[in-house]
Amino acid sequence: MTKLLVLLSALTLLPFAPSARPAQDAAQAPPAATTPPDTKNPVKPTTESQAKAKKMYTYDCEMCHNANGDGKSDLAKDMSLTLTDLSDPKTLADKSDAALFDLIRNGKGKMPPEDAARAKSDDVWNLIIYVRGMAKK
Repeated sequence: MTKLLVLLSALTLLPFAPSARPAQDAAQAPPAATTPPDTKNPVKPTTESQAKAKKMYTYDCEMCHNANGDGKSDLAKDMSLTLTDLSDPKTLADKSDAALFDLIRNGKGKMPPEDAARAKSDDVWNLIIYVRGMAKK
């Protein structure tokens, strides 16, 4: 009877056991999609879309890039990160909107990606307009 209970318990818990398959290595992950380099920003900014972009920047970017975009936040210092100064017009002058879109969408280094499930493409395009506007202030 005890053997039967042990066998039934094992069979019941089997679906919850960790898989014997090794986890997929990040280096083996499929390559991130890239935006064609000649892609122009397809959105026209509105007051509402830029307010949403500012909110998105505040929630997702400001902790590292700082409110003014200079990249000198306390978190960046604590993590020993040297971030580019988004408030300097030269910083983004040679970067296309498509390159910025890919950078935001896919992340880079310690910068996490902005997932498509969380931010629609138009949100990211508007964020690019907002970030470029930081250099004009």
